[in-house]
Amino acid sequence: MTLHLSKPGSCGRRWLWALASLLWLVGCTSVDVARVPSQALSLDTARDTYLGAWARQADGAHDGVSGMRLLSDGPTAFALRASLAAHAQKTLDVQTYIFEDDRTGRALLRQMLHAAQRGVRVRLLLEDPTSRNKQAILAAFDSHPNAEVRVFNPVATGRGTRLTYYLTLLAQFDRKHRRMHNKLWVTDNAVAITGGRNLGDEYFEVDAELNFNDLDVMAVGPVVATLSGSFDSFWNHPLAVPLRQFESAQDDAWHDLLFELAEDAAQGNALSTQPAFRRLAGEPGRSLFDSLVWAPAIALWDSPEKLAVTGYPPFELTLMNQLEGAFGRLEDEMLIISPYVIPTRAGVDILKGLAQRGITLSVLTNSLEATDVPSLHGAYAPWRPAMLKQGARLYELRGDLSRQPTRAVGEISSLHTKAMAFDRDRVFIGSLNADPRSLWWNSELGLLIDSRELGQQLWDLARQGMHPSRSYQVTLAENGSLRWETRRDGRKVVLDEEPGGFWRHVKAAALRLLPIEHLL
Repeated sequence: MTLHLSKPGSCGRRWLWALASLLWLVGCTSVDVARVPSQALSLDTARDTYLGAWARQADGAHDGVSGMRLLSDGPTAFALRASLAAHAQKTLDVQTYIFEDDRTGRALLRQMLHAAQRGVRVRLLLEDPTSRNKQAILAAFDSHPNAEVRVFNPVATGRGTRLTYYLTLLAQFDRKHRRMHNKLWVTDNAVAITGGRNLGDEYFEVDAELNFNDLDVMAVGPVVATLSGSFDSFWNHPLAVPLRQFESAQDDAWHDLLFELAEDAAQGNALSTQPAFRRLAGEPGRSLFDSLVWAPAIALWDSPEKLAVTGYPPFELTLMNQLEGAFGRLEDEMLIISPYVIPTRAGVDILKGLAQRGITLSVLTNSLEATDVPSLHGAYAPWRPAMLKQGARLYELRGDLSRQPTRAVGEISSLHTKAMAFDRDRVFIGSLNADPRSLWWNSELGLLIDSRELGQQLWDLARQGMHPSRSYQVTLAENGSLRWETRRDGRKVVLDEEPGGFWRHVKAAALRLLPIEHLL
């Protein structure tokens, strides 16, 4: 087909020239605005806050180590965040990859806005794509003098429509496909939560359609200040751009937003009636700091500079580089829990090295029928035989039970936990998936903890997911083909074909036609 671009008055010509001009302009666009730097609350001031005093009392007998608690239950993870916001006195720092304008998202935004009303400085740092179609509500929140919203690595132009936004993203792809994947919630530099949960209904198990099995860790003690340092490094980085650069609201817009969110609460949509929230709101100190596990812990995160370089970042800038010591100390077994597993050839070579050292790897991930992104499963599937031949044990969470018409609201239907266990006495819990995107293109965050007790808890959670009634164990038949072993109605079932609907198989296969595994 030939395009006659020289024809005078051609509508097609004008459109193509406009598109070409747009792509050229956005390709040359950068965001250079004035930013007011800020830092986490000083430790001396933090100790004088309500939560800081509780934390100081709790860690008084545990010099040099931090207190931690795993949060595997979604409603409790929501209630803890809401309660921490409700009891903030000085600062509240929130960093997230996804913020949803749904029940839990709005409920937590209401708690943040109430904190700002009390004089608390609230800093909300979002990944750019999640903010684009929510700019109005976020701008209203940002209008409060004690609140500020920043977006990380934003697309600067074309934000008005989905089409122009993604055209802009395409034109700047090498720089703009890099994403801030960190999740962090810090109150008064005294209590922190990090892990896999974004801010939305499905991450707290209250969605009507999709709910994730997820995991966070709450921390008090010395590691909290380090986590706050990670937040500051992103908040003050040139890639963190104030939302008001793209959309602003009248100075008093937050009044209307607060009224709107209060109406949600009056209708019961703020989830404040949940037993976990009432319990934690009533006695936050005792509820938060009882049952903590005290152990050495360090916060690890990708430098924001990793997202600012051109091409592959230096390995030294990656979180995985910081985990090399943990891999080197492995003696017997390793556990990986990740919703997305794309080992690539390099990962299989590492697995081969572990096998040669006598180390057994167990992997818990989503099955094709359970994953929320079938296309990513397509990148994982071809590597299963190679992983099994190196002695890995593969378990894939089943999704069939969660797709019954009678499924209860809040029932788990997909895995979103991101965690690793190094033998039985060291764990890493955070936002890191087992894929190239987390290694090279995302920034990630998590805690590396030396604790046999937390190690046992993580293995116990994994065994629940690996149970034959909840997952498939993928094995190799004698002829080299894959089999999926599970239990239904108390009976062992062996499948020779991968379970999952027709269109899920199509989506998984389609991605394998594209040479983009290194970007996934």
